[in-house]
Amino acid sequence: MSDIEVRGPVERHAAAVFGPDTGRAAVTFLGTEQIEVLRFGPDRDGFVRYLSLGMSTEPMTAAASAVRDPAGPRAELVLSLRGRRDSVLRRLAVLAAIPVVDGRPISPGAALDLGEPLWDGAPFTAVLVGEPGGLIPDLELPAPAAPVRFLPLLPMTANEAAFKRVHGPETLHQRWLAAGTDLRDPTRREVDLRM
Repeated sequence: MSDIEVRGPVERHAAAVFGPDTGRAAVTFLGTEQIEVLRFGPDRDGFVRYLSLGMSTEPMTAAASAVRDPAGPRAELVLSLRGRRDSVLRRLAVLAAIPVVDGRPISPGAALDLGEPLWDGAPFTAVLVGEPGGLIPDLELPAPAAPVRFLPLLPMTANEAAFKRVHGPETLHQRWLAAGTDLRDPTRREVDLRM
């Protein structure tokens, strides 16, 4: 499928769920297609959704693979926050470029570390990739292309990311649940990580 054949349906699919976008930014990395990040909202509850657009134009293929599988997994990233944090736009594009730039497919349970604040002044430098399907359903594409999955990103502090590496994503999720952590709160405190 060409770039336009994937981008158009992805954008329309997202708009059908979130309404029209309220802003966007585009970033091009050397040797890659342009990646846009769309902003939706804030909605009536004050939530803003940031969605990558362009990551799904190519199926994700590991760097060690000799050939690109046209039926390989496709995805876009979604970050939900209470209130606008537009400085996240470029950083989210950096994360969305990982499959092409690093040859590293992104899947649920993975941790992606920027090594810098996720947005200006953020206490978070990494994200945990969540399970798709809750916020926005998969987008079916014509065969042989795999559906586009919309992977939610859950901001993590450096200590939470280190905890996840040692104990796994499920244990970190349990900590967040036990503490009643609102992962969409851009000013939330780090969860208690003592064992």
